[in-house]
Amino acid sequence: MTRKDLFLSLLIGGLVGLLFQPIISNFSAGISVLANIPLIQLRVAIFFVFLIGAPAALSVFYFFSRFIPVLYQFAKFASVGVLNTTIDLGVFNLETFLYSGLPSGFVFAFFKAVSFVVSTTNSFIWNKYWTFGANAAPQAGEVLKFYTIAIIGGFLNVGVATAVRGMNFGFVSENVLVNLLAPIAGILATFLWNFMGYKYVVFKRFD
Repeated sequence: MTRKDLFLSLLIGGLVGLLFQPIISNFSAGISVLANIPLIQLRVAIFFVFLIGAPAALSVFYFFSRFIPVLYQFAKFASVGVLNTTIDLGVFNLETFLYSGLPSGFVFAFFKAVSFVVSTTNSFIWNKYWTFGANAAPQAGEVLKFYTIAIIGGFLNVGVATAVRGMNFGFVSENVLVNLLAPIAGILATFLWNFMGYKYVVFKRFD
């Protein structure tokens, strides 16, 4: 694993740790009861778990990529995916934290769309220059294909999240449903679609 990959994985881990903070804020009451430690200590612990865990996980995939080469590229994509997921969740939770009450309907879909656009823009930069190793400046056709894949993924993301938001599971609170389960469902629905689209259509890497 190169020094560049080590540094960037550390950066991803640190960013994920920071972006988890607004999520923690939305669940502070429940976390305080369950964690049995002061909230500030939990915040610091989560930050360092991701800071250390990201390069450690990438190192494991680097080892196994000796046998299955695509694993390392997929691990980079997954690392960026974790960052994108946290950006998506972090921005969404920040929006709902600042909003008066839990959003539903159009407001929920709008908040989810905003968080998706922010995370998708981040995804383009990281995946182009790190995951798939492109060096050239973005081309119009490349950007168009990326956002075509992303927009389709966005419909999957927002659609699945909104559908899950409208469900009544009974065993989870509305706060958990709105701020955690629904956004994560949307993210998972698009993960494999994005990897295949970015690898074989946008950046055209067949290795």
